[in-house]
Order: sequence, then structure tokens, then C-alpha cells
Amino acid sequence: MQMLSLVTNITLMAVLLIFLSFSLIVSLSSGAHTITGNQSISGDETITSKDESFQLGFFKAGNSSNYYIGMWYNNKKVSRDPQTVAWVANRQTPVSDRFSSQLKIVGGNLVLLNESQSIIWSTGVNSSSSNSDSATTVVILLDDGNLVLRSGLNNSDIINIWQSFDFPTHTWLPGAKISYDKRTRTKKLLTSWKSTEDPAEGLFSLELDPVGAQYLIKWNKTTQYWTSGSWNEKDKLFTLAPEMRLNYIYNFSYVSNKNESYFTYSMYNPSIISRSIMDVSGQMKQLTFLDTTQQWNLFWSQPRQQCDVYDYCGAFGSCRESGLPFCNCLTGFSPRSQPEWDLSDFSGGCVRKTDLQCGRTSEKYEFLRISSNNKPPNSSTSLAVGTYGECESYCLSNCSCNAYSYDNNGCSIWDTQLLNLSDDNSNKIITINVKVASKDLPSDKKDNGVIIGAVVGSILGVVLLMGLIWFLIIRWRNNRRFIGQTGVEGSLVSFVYRDLHTATKNFSEKLGGGGFGSVFKGTLPDSSVVAVKKLESVSQGEKQFRTEVSTIGSIQHMNLVRLRGFCSEGTSKLLVYDYMPNGSIGAHLFSKDGLVLDWKTRYQIALGTARGLVYLHEKCRDCIIHCDIKPENVLLDADLSPKVADFGLAKLVGRDFSRVLTTMRGTRGYLAPEWLSGVAITTKADVYSYGMMTLELISGTRNSEQQQQSESEEDGRKKFFPMQVADILIDGNKDDDILKLLDPRLNGEASLKELTKLCKVACWCIQDDEEDRPAMSQVEQILDGVLDVNMPPKPRSLQLFYDNINDAHVVFYTEESSTSS
Repeated sequence: MQMLSLVTNITLMAVLLIFLSFSLIVSLSSGAHTITGNQSISGDETITSKDESFQLGFFKAGNSSNYYIGMWYNNKKVSRDPQTVAWVANRQTPVSDRFSSQLKIVGGNLVLLNESQSIIWSTGVNSSSSNSDSATTVVILLDDGNLVLRSGLNNSDIINIWQSFDFPTHTWLPGAKISYDKRTRTKKLLTSWKSTEDPAEGLFSLELDPVGAQYLIKWNKTTQYWTSGSWNEKDKLFTLAPEMRLNYIYNFSYVSNKNESYFTYSMYNPSIISRSIMDVSGQMKQLTFLDTTQQWNLFWSQPRQQCDVYDYCGAFGSCRESGLPFCNCLTGFSPRSQPEWDLSDFSGGCVRKTDLQCGRTSEKYEFLRISSNNKPPNSSTSLAVGTYGECESYCLSNCSCNAYSYDNNGCSIWDTQLLNLSDDNSNKIITINVKVASKDLPSDKKDNGVIIGAVVGSILGVVLLMGLIWFLIIRWRNNRRFIGQTGVEGSLVSFVYRDLHTATKNFSEKLGGGGFGSVFKGTLPDSSVVAVKKLESVSQGEKQFRTEVSTIGSIQHMNLVRLRGFCSEGTSKLLVYDYMPNGSIGAHLFSKDGLVLDWKTRYQIALGTARGLVYLHEKCRDCIIHCDIKPENVLLDADLSPKVADFGLAKLVGRDFSRVLTTMRGTRGYLAPEWLSGVAITTKADVYSYGMMTLELISGTRNSEQQQQSESEEDGRKKFFPMQVADILIDGNKDDDILKLLDPRLNGEASLKELTKLCKVACWCIQDDEEDRPAMSQVEQILDGVLDVNMPPKPRSLQLFYDNINDAHVVFYTEESSTSS
């Protein structure tokens, strides 16, 4: 019995010791937001902020086999497949086995141990100076996405000894700083990922200028290619970042003192999820998560054009804005690393398919002639030769010569790689000849004589017979279809005048007319219906006209009318567009015979028109100002989707159209005040016109229509709808007041929230000072529900006009109702 009792006691003690030893290793509980000294993260373990907005743990980037410790969005609204990563610890040193690796506190520091239990990343805190150790140190993931290392046993001596906000990677979260420390002369900057599947430091970074109060985007932390402009403390914005003006979602602030200078931002509405990133594209992007689409929505980006990013396509790569992919290798070249190109990492550039060889060689070389918008930034050598041929001969005989150019400044030789080449069709300023092996260039002298002779000899009889049949078919078709059509700039067609004369039945069925010319309905031989616009007062020459038309034809968007072709014969200039079966919105708003557009359709028209204008203003290679936004220039397709017409035509028509606009009298209709003041016209002129048109979309009547005395206000003053809207918005106190603004034909059936929002947007758009008007991209964001909109002030000039029309001395002038193509 004593022996049995002894064995039992020993067993109990062993179990107790095992229990105590295991109790020293504490597992992370589900939903934990901290890591203490005796805890670690490994495998699929994570910690989550208290409000569950962010999560920290091991993640894998894309299809890569590497794992990283990082933080990602965990909000229920944001999809976690794939994860949206906001911060990465070991971006330069990944691990391959997350189950054998650990994130834990060692010696007062948060460290990452790899599979061999070697430290590959650490917070790098001097534990002796901070009086911290593993027993009193804790890691906390805060609700704002800041990972904080704290030391202390109680609230009185707790200090933050390290935080991830001081070491941002590619994402700038609200509340974090991008700063310059004046004491240590160090910067906190954003650095792009190397590729979409590699969070290692890429080539592009955003930093604060230590000399001036501005932000810079740099390539390789050396070459600047974008600046925000200096900080304007009065207006709370950077001078070259207009997106910050009238911004009702981000509260930006800039601070500069003797220790540091920094820029930070917060959210006016904390429920909105937003982030700024230094993207792999080399663009700084502000993104907001949109509940309606369940996607990240681009709020703004800089530089706006992808090809403005320095060295985006690498050596011997050419960038183009007109289509995807942005980057292509020159003819005779191929990507240095195709896998990297597939991940949108073009930094490696392109290499020749056949290397240049020095000394005696049987390889023959020729020159690929390319045109570029800019002279490559790499240093070139000027050569003292007299002729084009001598310049070419020198490069051909010099094995280190990559390319040459010859112009009025003489001969330039490039022994280095060529960067920043452009593949777009406009603004070509320099021609460069790139040396390439002859066999890698397309040949125009293919000798197919033997093959052709054999084929022709063997089937001569069949060819003659088929040729005769084909000839008869062609003659028959020529009696029924167009002739003289030639493909131009891709899908554009160059029509001869007599063909369009036939298609429109001698221009007999007029659809409408306006400041640019008259529009006629036509039918092509394939039975497709088109709208043919006869332009009036075109001031451009033949070559310039074709160039501008080619540019217009390359612009395609779901909310823009597509240009199908053109005709240019002498003074006859015509454009051929897709036909819109439901005409213009003006035909329905202002006509008794038109459709009564319900509120949902009207709101989508306002949103779609804004999207079309955003594309013209911000997403084309060159900004396009429409100059004639009005209901007659917003057309409806078969599904009542809006499409903006006549974009780009103001430049074609030139001075004559400007004269027509600026000589209009009486009410300014859709014209912004700056048209009459003579100052330079910007995209904000379109914003003003959009605002006036939106008010008509709400009321169903023209703003400029004189009201009957029976419809006057109670005090006898005549109504002017834009001021009615402003008065009710600012002074009204009932929802019924807002609904009174609605087109009576809708019987009050509209979303009060959307109606109020649209009224506010319209009033902001028609402000006197163009700087007070929002950009069309902000209008789109507001209508999409991403941005909130504040109460607008009353436009001063419209208030004055409103007062004047009640003096009974003003004669109203309205544009002739017209329907554009």
C-alpha cells in the first residue's frame, strides 16, 4: 500500500509539473488585440483590433510562396479575399514556413523569427534606454491600424516605445504622418511595393521636401517627377493638388515646427473607410471603399497620367495612354523578365533579342525609327558631324552606340539605355533611331515570287473564274453601298461626301442643330443608323482637322457618344456618330410629347453625365473642356443611359464658336461667368454648365424661362429657379419645401435624400468663383455616395440677376431648342 501511495504521489506531481510548464506558454485567444511577453503569433494565428477594423498575422502576397507579417483590413464591409494589406513588417525578408516562424517579444522588442529561429526583423528599440523587457512589454493593435509597442506595469508608467505609424510602408492611414525630422534629418516616407506580389521596396516613393513645404514623388529616391506645390495655409491645400479643395471627406492639415514638419489627415465621417497608397504604378492614390459596389474606389491620383511616371516602362520600354497594356517593348526587344512584367513590374525594362556585338561579326544591324514626346533623360553625346548620314554611320560602326538622333542641333549619340519613351500619337518632338539586329526587324522585302508563281500557275483557271464572279459582285454592290471608305486611326472611317449624301437622303431628315452645326439621320449599307453632323465655321486646315478628329475618335467611354467616322472634302467637314434612339434629355424635359423621365432615371442621368465629364477632364491624355454642356448635348440610348455628345468640337470649330458663346445676351443660360469676363476657360466652366443643366433635370423646365405672373411668388416677385433652390436649401425648414422643387409631372415621387443631394451639388457647381466649384470627380463621388456635401452659399451673381429680373426691365433670351447627335 505504501508503494502504491508513493507511485500515485509521484504521478500526481509529474502531471502537475507538466501542467505548470504548459501554463507558461499562453495561446492567443480568439479576437485578442495584444501580444504579451509569453505569447507569440505563428501559422494562422492573428490579433485583431478591438473594433475589428484591422488584423495582424502572416499573409501571402498573391500567388507567391513567401509569407510576411502584415496588417490588413478586417472590417466586415471590406472583402478579405484577397486581403487589402496596409502595413508589412518584413517586406525585404519573407519566410517560407509560417508555422515554424514566430512573431514574439524578446528583450523588450517585437521580433520575427524565421524557420531557423533567427531574427530577421525587429522593432530595433534600445531596451536599456527604454527600461523595457519582455515581462513588462506588450504589443497592441489599435483601432486606427497603428501597431504599438508599450512598456510599463500600470497606467502611470506606461509609455509607447515604438509604433508602426512611424514606419509606414506603402499605405498612409488616417492619423499617420508623412514627415521630415529636422533634428535627425530623417524622413518618414511611403514606398511602393516592387510588384503586386512582392511587398519589397519598389522604385517609387512619396516624401516631404525638407526645404519647401511640399510633397514630392521620386523615382529611386533620387529623381523627382511630381510635386504637390507649396502649402497654402489659408485654403488648407497644396497649390498643385486641386483635389484637396472643397473636400468634404478628408480633413487635411500641415504642421511645421522647430522639430519636424509633417502632413496628416483625418476623416470627417469616421464610418467612411479610406486609405492613401504609393502604388506600384508610381502614382499616389487616394482610395475610398464604396459600399454600393463593394470595391475600393479611386478618389484621386497623382500624377494623373500613367506615362508621366518617371521610367515607368524601364529601359527601351515605351509607354502609351491610349490602351492597355501601358508598357510595350520596342520592336526587336523583349522584357528582361517576363514574369515581372506579368505582375506589372516594368522596372527591369527590355533587352535586345539579339545583343550588340563588338569587333568582327557576321551580324547585320539596322535602325528602328521611333518618335517620342520627350528627349530621353539619359545623357547623350553631341557629335561634331555635318550630315545625317555621317551621324548614322558613326553609330553603326560604334558597338557601344545604342541610338542616335539628328536634328537642327546636330547629331546626338546615346551610349546608355533609353528611358521615358512614349508610344502616343500626339506631341512628337524628337525622332530617335535605335540600333537593332536586322533579323529582329520586320522585313518589307519578302521574296514570295516562287510560291506565288507556283500557286498562280496551278490554279490559274480557278482564279480567273473567281475573279470574274467577284468583279460582277463588286459592281452590283457598288450600286447599293458606299465607296471610298478608308480605315483611319483604328476603327474610324474616312467617308467621301457623296456617300454620306446618299446615306442621309440628301440631308433630308434633320435631328436638330446647335452651335456646332446641324445633325441629320442616316443609314449605312449594313443597315446601321447613324447621326451625321455637318460642322459649321471650321477654321482648321486639313491635316490639323484629321489629327483632332483622330484624337476624338480614340476617346471611348460608356457615357460618351462614340465617333464612328468623318468626312473632310474641301470646306465640307462632317462627323459620323452612333445614333441615339431616345434623343436628348432636353427633348423629354421641355417637350409635351417627350417621355416623362422618372426620378431614378434622372438621377442616373446626372451621375452618368458626371462620369463622362470626369473622363474628359481627368482621364484623357490631354484634358478636354467640352464648352457646351446643356440638355441638348446629353443623349439617351435605347436603355435611357446618358451619353455626352459634341465633346472636343469646341477645338475643331475654334474662335467662331467662342464668339457665339461670348456674345449671348440676357440670362447666361449654361455659360459660366468667366466666359463673359475674358479670363482663361478651365474645366470649371463645364462644372458650371453641368450645375445649370442639373437644375433643369430637377424641375423639368428651363432655368431661363420667364414665369407667368400667376406663378409669381406671394410678394409679387418673379421666380428664377436656381435662386429658388438656393433659398429653399438654406432658408427652408421642411422636407416638403424641397419636394416642391421637383418636376410636377413626377407627383412628388422621388428620393428626398437624393433630391437634396442633387440640389446641393448643383448649387455648388454654379458658384461665381470657379475655385469654389467642385471638380467633376468630386461631383461623381458625391452622387455615388462616397462623399458628403455641405450646404452651399447663395451664388452672388445669380442673386443679383434674380433681383434685376424683378425690375421689369430685363428681356429674356434663350438658345434655340436643338437636339444634338
